Amino acid sequence: MNGTWTHRTVLLNEAITALRINPDGHYIDATFGRGGHSRLLLSQLSALGRLTAFDKDLEAIAEAQTIVDPRFSIRHEGFMQLGQMPAASAAGVLLDLGVSSPQIDNPERGFSFRQEGPLDMRMDTTRGQSVADWLADASMETMAEVIRDYGEERFAGPIAKAIDRRRQERGPLRTTAELAEVVAGAVKTREPGKDPATRTFQAFRIFINAELEELQQALQASLKVLQPGGRLVVISFHSLEDRIVKQFIAGHSREVFDRRAPFAAPKAMKLKSLGRIKPSADEVAGNPRSRSAVMRVAERTEVPI
Repeated sequence: MNGTWTHRTVLLNEAITALRINPDGHYIDATFGRGGHSRLLLSQLSALGRLTAFDKDLEAIAEAQTIVDPRFSIRHEGFMQLGQMPAASAAGVLLDLGVSSPQIDNPERGFSFRQEGPLDMRMDTTRGQSVADWLADASMETMAEVIRDYGEERFAGPIAKAIDRRRQERGPLRTTAELAEVVAGAVKTREPGKDPATRTFQAFRIFINAELEELQQALQASLKVLQPGGRLVVISFHSLEDRIVKQFIAGHSREVFDRRAPFAAPKAMKLKSLGRIKPSADEVAGNPRSRSAVMRVAERTEVPI
């Protein structure tokens, strides 16, 4: 891994504090990334404590293998596999969503519209379809739907039409620069300081990695694997993710009444919401990529699933 591609962990101390570490507990870092959260968490565990990490990225797996610690293990899997862990086995689950700086900064990964590179965007390059391969065959209607739904892009229709026209005239798109150029030609206005391709690149990345579907599965699985009193900590970086997390926590933080049995006792809540945290002004000043981060915290109640 190129050492020039560094990563600054967002909300590092805040996330570990929110987990309320029990030194003897078992914790799950479901998005290892470059290991910032994992390393700090490990430093607070006793000899009896354990940390299990997940990541789909081969470079993250390579980084994890530099941690020589019998309390630590890494799984080359997405966090949608969280449900494979034993029930009520974890004192805390951490999800740090989004893309790491090394993934963005390495042009070979194809995540950034600022650098020329292959149009890939897969978190796990050993499996699945790249964005370039998907765009080669996707219908104009499907492209527009993805750009609109996952990028919240109001010019989704014109962008999809421009991509389709480019395919017919010059063949499939293969590089990030080619896609950025097509999008820029289709988007006539944009907020100051915002690149026209930002929302489209976000949409294709989220879609090709099934990020929102995986998040929903992981959140549901957290109810199974968390012990009573265990903490769920989720850091998100855009409104689509945060909305899912917010609604999930809210939906499980209230008693549920069965309208068909109005006199029956309500089903007790499964989570207790502990609020949200944003990066400090100092953190944003030192790491501008943290400015959109939102961390939400919840605690598993004593009620069994």
